Amino acid sequence: MTWEAHSFEAWSRVGRSAKGGDLHSSRPRAAGRSSKRAIDLLIAITALILLSPLLLIVAIIVKMSDRGPVFYSHTRIGVGGAPFGCLKFRTMKTDASAQLAELLQNNPAARSEWEETRKLKDDPRVTAVGEILRRSSIDELPQLINIVRGDMSLVGPRPITAEELPRYGEHIWAYMAVRPGLTGHWQTSGRNDVSYEYRVSLDVHYLDNWSLGRDFVIIAKTIPALFSQRGSY
Repeated sequence: MTWEAHSFEAWSRVGRSAKGGDLHSSRPRAAGRSSKRAIDLLIAITALILLSPLLLIVAIIVKMSDRGPVFYSHTRIGVGGAPFGCLKFRTMKTDASAQLAELLQNNPAARSEWEETRKLKDDPRVTAVGEILRRSSIDELPQLINIVRGDMSLVGPRPITAEELPRYGEHIWAYMAVRPGLTGHWQTSGRNDVSYEYRVSLDVHYLDNWSLGRDFVIIAKTIPALFSQRGSY
């Protein structure tokens, strides 16, 4: 079966109860998905133009802080399982990978937290500038470029790594059937303060109940969520 056929079926079968019964599902028409893409492009391009002064200032600050790269591109899994480089302003020290390996080897508590959430609440790799960018989510603004490229959407499941795919289990189609989002239910529901299992359930709920109207509701909820900074680390 082709990916297109798998994707079409995904909209109607990803929502399954623990007992294996199908839940009511929403199968958006192709026109709706085309409209979603058009809206993505319109908003992302407009935002890039309006935010260009801020993006330039942040780029200069990041560069001057330690002379390292301005952007960080991390390989994430996109629609249909295709990998892509997810862009962010760099928030970590240039030797972050080596520091992480050493930390996980010598700190059992940090290793347990990393294995559970793929995040560290008190991450020693994050720079002082990076801490501010993360708390405000400004570090994620370069993902507007990913949206223009077609790697991502404004709303959808947050992009994950290949190592995280098994966490979705039978619900992996809830992630892979759509483009990852700049924001989504996870962003407005506590982010890193919620369990990974709950995160998966949010992505399943998003796909099972998708509509353009719901996308706009999530976008509207994102603004107060950013100001609250709940779970942003």
